[in-house]
Amino acid sequence: MHNATHHRAENGLRITLNTTSNSARGHSGTTPAGGEGKPPLWLWAQGILDSLAWTVALLLAVLLRYELDVRLINVGGLVLLIGVAIATQLIAGWSLALYRGRYTFGSIQEARVLIAATLIVAAVTSVFLFLTVQEIHIARSVSAIAFPFAALLMAAVRYLKRLYVEGKPTFGEQAQKTLIYGAGFLGNSLVTRMIQDPESPYVPVGLIDDDTTKKHLRLSSVGVLGRGDELPEIIRRTKSTVVVLAIAHLEAKRIREISDSVSGLGIKVLVLPPLQEMLTPDTNRDNKGGLTDFREIDVEDLIGRRPVDIKVEQIASYVTGKRVLVTGAGGSIGSELCRQLHGFDPAELIMLDRDETGLQHTQFSILGHGLLNDDTTVLADIRDAETLMGIFARRRPEVVFHAAALKHAPLLQMFPKEGWQTNVLGSLNVLAAARSVGVETFVNVSTDKAASPTTALGHSKRAAEKITSWMAGETGKRYVSVRFGNVIGSRGSMLPLFTDQINNGGPVTVTHPDVTRFFMTIPEACQLVIQAGAIGHGGDVLILDMGDPVRIMDVAERMIAMSGKKVEIKITGLRPSEKLHEQLTGDDEIKDPDGHPKISHTHARPLDPAELSLELWLQRCRDESGPELPSIDESDGDIAAEAR
Repeated sequence: MHNATHHRAENGLRITLNTTSNSARGHSGTTPAGGEGKPPLWLWAQGILDSLAWTVALLLAVLLRYELDVRLINVGGLVLLIGVAIATQLIAGWSLALYRGRYTFGSIQEARVLIAATLIVAAVTSVFLFLTVQEIHIARSVSAIAFPFAALLMAAVRYLKRLYVEGKPTFGEQAQKTLIYGAGFLGNSLVTRMIQDPESPYVPVGLIDDDTTKKHLRLSSVGVLGRGDELPEIIRRTKSTVVVLAIAHLEAKRIREISDSVSGLGIKVLVLPPLQEMLTPDTNRDNKGGLTDFREIDVEDLIGRRPVDIKVEQIASYVTGKRVLVTGAGGSIGSELCRQLHGFDPAELIMLDRDETGLQHTQFSILGHGLLNDDTTVLADIRDAETLMGIFARRRPEVVFHAAALKHAPLLQMFPKEGWQTNVLGSLNVLAAARSVGVETFVNVSTDKAASPTTALGHSKRAAEKITSWMAGETGKRYVSVRFGNVIGSRGSMLPLFTDQINNGGPVTVTHPDVTRFFMTIPEACQLVIQAGAIGHGGDVLILDMGDPVRIMDVAERMIAMSGKKVEIKITGLRPSEKLHEQLTGDDEIKDPDGHPKISHTHARPLDPAELSLELWLQRCRDESGPELPSIDESDGDIAAEAR
């Protein structure tokens, strides 16, 4: 989330429907804002019509003031007054850019400026009448009487022009009939922009809204046709081919319901990207940045995108102006942490990893280059305690996010000592280096598999939580762990694997028909990890709200349906020590709220590193997983000795 402190207001929301240079043009050839595209004829016509409006308004005012007795009207004085009013209107209108094409015709912005110009004319003509009443014999009250007539006439002309344009939209031959689901702010914006753009690929034919009070509402001549449960019938009646979901923060459950209700109707369902994605360019997201068009539903929408309300002040207080180091900066979690932390203006952002290619990608996504020739990137392995000590001594970070880890559970079941060396001893090396330079805040990125662990991965991450808690007690500093489940789109995660299997014709492999997992998007997880660092206390294990668990079979079926291919699903069976349902809190832990709607906490029992034993750790893993876990051989003696 780049520049998170600058993207809080939604007033800047803009939705583009077309990437062509003419996508914003209205049907009269006018641009919504900015007058370069407006023809001079229409601009002159506006001035002429406003002049006629003042002429009619003053005639009516004089007739009313003299009770329709035309014999009392001084024609010469009236002509002079009309001339003053017209001249003032044109000067005021030009000065306020009313006749320079700055405002969309018939818009609220134009109406405000129009009222201001009309008030100026009323004030000038009032002064003129006060000074010349004896000479032109026109009552001073005429100006006040004429003001509302002039304002109404000018506004009416503009509104009629807008009705004419919106009532006769012309679309290209390829434009698709579109239903807008949601008649709120976003729905209104979409309908207006579709109608004003003659090259829009979408023709709005109706609105859908579950609010019964909006049943007869019309937005820019497009009416609300019914509720969501009537969507299939409305699609058939209107012969629509596209449904756009124009509701902010629409829940994944509701998206699934809508998608299911139109299944088999040949309808394309589109959604708007999250506001953060629309406003934030990100070179690491396949050009899904900037002001993007709406897009088709993807599996992330069906699993769930939950917006996170970042408390910027809390984060800024411990990140802004500080030296921040991130381990595992080349990985999916670490790189996103770096991108988001960069937006909080740290004094230094130190990105550490042993993967040089990953570091290059992270640097490019933040700085726009991958030269790897400055001090923002550090190539090092957390297994190397001496090297880490030297790096920390030179750079002296004040905040550390420890995201480096081995994370593939099946592989670590086969090679548990690798998990021990990286996830346990490597974490201890980082903690020791942090203590040596007085790091103020240390955030250890953990996993839900550390709750009541049954795998080598879970046991290694649980051990890391415990030694982090021990270090918190030793230093008296804010050393915490943050625990969450699967992240959508991370390297080696389930969704990319399913995609590859579908593209290759299958089969899609699922371990068990009823297996469930928690899911969270990478940006959401990292936002909460950073937030947790602000609210955690030493030794805490902060648990992120992952929402409801998702059935993996449902995800596989939906991905296959979205692909349009016929692909078989193969049940492979749960792997050794694999849980049917994950949990975020261990059986022996108490989960307490922490005053944050998406973060709760428990506490990790401190584990003195002197008590670490590879033999005991492997035995604990073996007790959970059975005899298939490899045993220590003679070559592991050095590792075991080091651990003790």
